[in-house]
Amino acid sequence: MTYQQTLEYLFTKLPMYQRVGAAAYKADLSNTLKIVEHLGKPHTKIKCIHVAGTNGKGSSSHMLAAVLQKSGYKTGLYTSPHLLDFRERIKINGKMIPKNHVIDFVEKHKEVFEQIQPSFFEWTVGLAFDYFMQEEVDVAVIEVGLGGRLDSTNVITPKVSLITNISYDHMNLLGDTLEKIAAEKAGIIKNRVPVVISQYQSETAPVFTQTAKELKAPIEYADKNYKVLAHQQENKHLKLSLLNKKTETQEHYELDLCGLYQIKNLLGVLETLEHIEKAGFILEKENIKAALKNVTELTGLQGRWQLIQDNPKIIADTGHNEDGIKQVIENLKQVQFQHLHFVFGAVNDKDISKILQLLPKDAHYYFVKANIPRALDENELMQMALKLKLKGKAYETVELGLKAAKKAAKKNDLILIGGSTFVVADALMMQSA
Repeated sequence: MTYQQTLEYLFTKLPMYQRVGAAAYKADLSNTLKIVEHLGKPHTKIKCIHVAGTNGKGSSSHMLAAVLQKSGYKTGLYTSPHLLDFRERIKINGKMIPKNHVIDFVEKHKEVFEQIQPSFFEWTVGLAFDYFMQEEVDVAVIEVGLGGRLDSTNVITPKVSLITNISYDHMNLLGDTLEKIAAEKAGIIKNRVPVVISQYQSETAPVFTQTAKELKAPIEYADKNYKVLAHQQENKHLKLSLLNKKTETQEHYELDLCGLYQIKNLLGVLETLEHIEKAGFILEKENIKAALKNVTELTGLQGRWQLIQDNPKIIADTGHNEDGIKQVIENLKQVQFQHLHFVFGAVNDKDISKILQLLPKDAHYYFVKANIPRALDENELMQMALKLKLKGKAYETVELGLKAAKKAAKKNDLILIGGSTFVVADALMMQSA
């Protein structure tokens, strides 16, 4: 098979959550265990860091990978979903897995895997573990796909686990309260393995504390150990002064991920790095700072408050649930612009009424439908939005909506692209075409 034929096989033959939703979600680890058994248990032959959470796990995973890479370690990174290229999910030192490796893996294991009948995600997790083992990475940062307890990645025993912010998302699969969602995320906590929680939240902390206690896992809440003294967005960077309460020392950091929500993520990352050092990795302060200043260049991360162009400014952000959109709106306050043009789309298996209520009333909206089966119909989305006094028109594709926004926007306006990871993916695809 060619690479394109291989992808077509994976996308069409296997149920893929990003495309079809809950029907592709396998709520147990049996398939993954069969896959890793067949592959020779590659996950047991690599040192791992495990990252879960509702929002921030992707950014945090990329920050950790950037630091380890900058510190001289051959670093694997497994994340999902991808924006432009399937191979974004599996990288070593910022380079995507080669196309030939994907083809060879699929052809080699096709027969056995078809007997197992895994989902797209389960197949991809097997590919990632196998690739990292073959390439003999020093360490791999593994991001949870969905939830934690029953996620395919949860067959690893990491050196440290990190759980980022918890908020409402995928409630049909993970539960309808923050406590229930936290219990699913807490499923990645392992016996005697340190766990870092980025943000102390009164609803979720008892769940994490109790789980950690039962498993004798040392637990730290990062925002209890670090205090933000000052921060500012400047020249496409986020500059911060932090107090490390444990050492009573001040540190200054500069991030190229400039969304304000990265502050919470950074605290979790710094706390996790301390545990990574305790596990025997040598991380010099200057390498940590240099890596955090160049995360996108080192890892290829995209779609996090990403400035696509100036005059008019175009910013894309993958925030796609209630808390994620709140953070996006908070970021808007830091940007100077005349009028806001919002290219907005959503998926059809989420209750987006709360999200729509958060959106600014004085913006002009371009309601769009991303190019995936799960995308919410643009006209249906527009009707919901109009009832909440949001003004705008519907467009059949992201491309048409973005073109209309560009045509209408003046030099001092802002075009924001978001509401769904897949809307951002379609917009970035236009930019790269």
